[in-house]
Amino acid sequence: MDHDLTALAARLRALPPSCGPVRLVAVDGHAGSGKSTFARRLAAALGGAPVVRLDDLATHEELFAWTGRFRTQVLEPLGRGETARYAVYNWVRRAFTSRREVPAAPVVLVEGVGAGRRAVRPHLACLLWMELPCEHSWERGRLRDGPDLATFWNGWIPSERRHFAADPSRPYADLLVSQRDKGYEVRVGPAGSD
Repeated sequence: MDHDLTALAARLRALPPSCGPVRLVAVDGHAGSGKSTFARRLAAALGGAPVVRLDDLATHEELFAWTGRFRTQVLEPLGRGETARYAVYNWVRRAFTSRREVPAAPVVLVEGVGAGRRAVRPHLACLLWMELPCEHSWERGRLRDGPDLATFWNGWIPSERRHFAADPSRPYADLLVSQRDKGYEVRVGPAGSD
């Protein structure tokens, strides 16, 4: 287990609840910056914390217009201490084809581009930003997804630029996360304090 992740998990568990009984923790950053992998490893360090993937809530037509679904299907139930049940979008079939349940656990992670957006921040105990420049992130994402998704990336990049220009997350990050050869480095972010 990565020492920095173990220390971060302890730090997150010590935070006061932010959404009902839940400490809601966002993992934001550019597409391809390593959010999903980091969230998976952090969830393990937290003893199996649930992870809400924003890719499950976004759609081809609504890349960033998932806020309403997130509020009604995730935030409101968790805020009441209830299990959240949300529809999962199938990117191949272009439809919501399944459902997922997320218990009101002590810590729940939300990972995806825009996880730290203005509408979500009031409900967060902590906002983590994956510190990798957009060009490097997008290059990694394109390599990961291969040529079959080149057209998608051609549309995604300008959409992501517009989103972060209108509703930036990084300036509000409590902590900045950088991937290293072995593990992660976690530093105080623009909105954080020691």
